[in-house]
Amino acid sequence: MFRYIFHFFLFTSLFISGCALLMVDQTNHLLQLHYEVPEYLLFVFIATLCSYNFHWYLTPDMPSETRRIGWTRRNRKLHLALFIIGCIGSAWYFFYFIEHWFWLLGSVVLTFLYSAPKLNFFQYLRKVAVGKTIFLAFVWMYVTTFLPIAIDNEHWGLPATLLCIHRFFLIYAICIIFDYRDRQWDREQGIRSMITHFSEKGVNTIFVVSLLLFAAATAWFSYLQTGWLSFVILLLPGIITALLYPYAKKSFSDYLFYFVLDGLMMLSALLMLFLPSR
Repeated sequence: MFRYIFHFFLFTSLFISGCALLMVDQTNHLLQLHYEVPEYLLFVFIATLCSYNFHWYLTPDMPSETRRIGWTRRNRKLHLALFIIGCIGSAWYFFYFIEHWFWLLGSVVLTFLYSAPKLNFFQYLRKVAVGKTIFLAFVWMYVTTFLPIAIDNEHWGLPATLLCIHRFFLIYAICIIFDYRDRQWDREQGIRSMITHFSEKGVNTIFVVSLLLFAAATAWFSYLQTGWLSFVILLLPGIITALLYPYAKKSFSDYLFYFVLDGLMMLSALLMLFLPSR
């Protein structure tokens, strides 16, 4: 029963949607943003649920997947139902924030570009260089960091820019591990990305550079905005990602990828909930 509940929580994307909420909350806290926060949190949760269930509904069997593909095959109708519910909810909140339509439209386009190659009509997008890795990392940064700043519209500046860089390169480093796992499948399907294009040495270099840029942005942001304790907490997910990298390159565990690695995106946000300053 516990395993069934855990798989439901993980594979329906409730977990990753919860991660998105914590990441938005962290952005609000670190930059002291003021806008319609509860409504935006609901929007992000529902939109993430919509996007990921759409993505998994369209995903065929993959040799690099184990438990998740079996669960998806048995529950494809549930993915479709959650996508439809999420789509309706996302549309509602899109019109709620309609005055920010320009920024919202960016998140819609970026999210669509990630899953579009799975649709027959848009298969030509598989040939786009650097494709899915950058799209996915950028849309996560955009929705959880840039968009709240844009809606608030009063906290533009260097700290906001550094926080966006910090988050993008952490997520990009994590995405590299996912793409490295899927590289053979992506090549067979004609999906191009930097990870399928480069050798293993090249992929390692991209991973290291991403984490170095993440660390530099984290240090600079913490110096300007927070302090040493927050710096340690913000840096921790990157350290754990680096330590897991050699093992993750050889693993196909769904729990490692969809619970541990996905969870690293929101780890610092979760830890910051317990800081006295909160």
